[in-house]
Amino acid sequence: MEEVILVIHLILALAIIALVLLQRSEGGGLGIGGGGGMGSLAGAASTKNLLTRATAICAACFFATSLTLAILAGTHTSSTSILDSLDNAPAAVDAEADKAETEGEPEAETPAVPIAE
Repeated sequence: MEEVILVIHLILALAIIALVLLQRSEGGGLGIGGGGGMGSLAGAASTKNLLTRATAICAACFFATSLTLAILAGTHTSSTSILDSLDNAPAAVDAEADKAETEGEPEAETPAVPIAE
């Protein structure tokens, strides 16, 4: 399910990029949708309206898929924090300490690190 939504999300991103590039810039910038590009199929006003509406629909769908992917990603994570695990000693160290105590061996001491002044 998550993969399908991700593919739809990527297709929408590419569609938004294409639709924005097709629209004519208000300030005479880099828009490639010139005045006579689709003149034979539709008028300039209806083409502008169509591209604007299609961009808005794609943007709304992109927003919806973004929220859906965020919700799905949140369900896969655990509720514990990484910082909570730092308070507890790792299980492997605890097991070695227990083994050393039961066998009567003294625990290995860590060498002291001198503090530079």
